[in-house]
Amino acid sequence: MPKTKKRAYDFFPLYEKFVRDSQSGKRLQPNGKRYSSGTVKNYSSTQKVLQGFCQAKSFVLRIFPEQALTKREAEREKNYWKKFHRRFTDYLYNDLGHFDNYVGATLKNVKTFFGYLQREVGLVVGPYYKSFYVRKEEIAIFSLLPEELNYLIYDVSFERSLSKRMQEVKDVFVFGCTVALRVSDLLRLKKSSIRVVNQQHYLTVRSQKTATYTLVKLPPYAISILRKYEKNKSSVLPLFNKSNLNQYIKQLLEKAGFTSPVAVYRERRGVPVLLRKRGVRFCDVVSTHTMRRTAITTMLCLGMPEQVVRKISGHAPGTKEFYRYVFWAQAYQDSESEKMFALLKEKKLQTILPC
Repeated sequence: MPKTKKRAYDFFPLYEKFVRDSQSGKRLQPNGKRYSSGTVKNYSSTQKVLQGFCQAKSFVLRIFPEQALTKREAEREKNYWKKFHRRFTDYLYNDLGHFDNYVGATLKNVKTFFGYLQREVGLVVGPYYKSFYVRKEEIAIFSLLPEELNYLIYDVSFERSLSKRMQEVKDVFVFGCTVALRVSDLLRLKKSSIRVVNQQHYLTVRSQKTATYTLVKLPPYAISILRKYEKNKSSVLPLFNKSNLNQYIKQLLEKAGFTSPVAVYRERRGVPVLLRKRGVRFCDVVSTHTMRRTAITTMLCLGMPEQVVRKISGHAPGTKEFYRYVFWAQAYQDSESEKMFALLKEKKLQTILPC
């Protein structure tokens, strides 16, 4: 291993080895599976951020094996990594303007790297990295209500008002709001993903991210969408670049009139920050991920059992993220309950007076 001093190791050659081993399959997940290309890409992104930090702040990253340190040197090393953590998080928040989720994910990658050195390289780096605090923020779920999705599906006059390309956007969006797939899986659907059994259409997909299988029965309106694009050679939906589709979806929902104002908060060091005080509309904050969110919340709002929704969405039992959808859907169900109670209040018994 490359050394900068008699007992110190250069940080970045070790980190590059960490990325290579994760990419090649030499380093595996605890269950024996290889790490996804997305995970490896995140590791590489963290490396670039660390290099940018070292260059901007003139900070030299190096690692001393703990067993080579005296008690005094170990204390100094502890202070060194405290200083790194403080200055690196300041750099991420103050210089780059990131929020808690990004900072937390970056520090999580750094901690994973140190764990790799301990377990797989046999380099005893000390427990200092365990004190790196990984923050998480709960980002608001922006999804369509069932009434809004109904409008996009069934309002013929609205569809006729759209250009051909925007009609294709609507078809992709509505289909995505029905099947709860991640956008990476939705955009690569092939004709082989559709199964027909006893004249019933099913969508069967193996998730690229989690390697889990999903089987979803398609409603008539989704089947009608598929039939519009039967002449496509292999794809079942119109083809879009993900970035372009994001912008098209915003335009679609603006044309649909989904422009009510929303407040968008993010967190820095656990403190909520209002991103923009004025001018943020619902159509401005939606994205391709809104399709999956809308599908899950619609299923829950309209009474589908949680375990069935989880099976379709691919969430593991007890997943915190999934129960955010449950909580959001409960608010909708509560409002529907209030409507029912209001109707109940009107059902007065007609008193029959005695003769």
